Amino acid sequence: MSDRLASDAADVNSLRARLARSGGTRLPCLRIPEEAALSAGDEVRLVLDGHQRHAEVTSDSTGLLVRGAYDDRRRMREATDADGAGDGGANRLVEWAREHDREPGDAVDLDEVDPGYLYGLRVPGDRAVYTVTKRPDEGLRDIAESLYDT
Repeated sequence: MSDRLASDAADVNSLRARLARSGGTRLPCLRIPEEAALSAGDEVRLVLDGHQRHAEVTSDSTGLLVRGAYDDRRRMREATDADGAGDGGANRLVEWAREHDREPGDAVDLDEVDPGYLYGLRVPGDRAVYTVTKRPDEGLRDIAESLYDT
């Protein structure tokens, strides 16, 4: 069963974030604010225009960031394994930034819907409604990861 939660609901913590450049590329990435409940290596769901995507939190000398958002975990890992240069599928974060005319340096709102698991990204001033799904069972996730690593 899933619930719906608006970005302006009391249970949603909205953080001001910024888009930045991803390494030496001109592609936008998401700079995570310090107050977010995240660490490097975390895998999260990132909602872009109502669609849940998979993203990995990484870090650089400036702090935490998300370099891309992908349709599923396999595509996310393929892109991460190739430092974002692989053919792991479309980087939905880059697409979202282009569709909303957002460039590196521009502000965005990062909504903590389920801290540590589910986040939403939106243009400041816009309102979004998120479908809140149950977190995956940790035991099943461990089994899936062991199969992926073999």
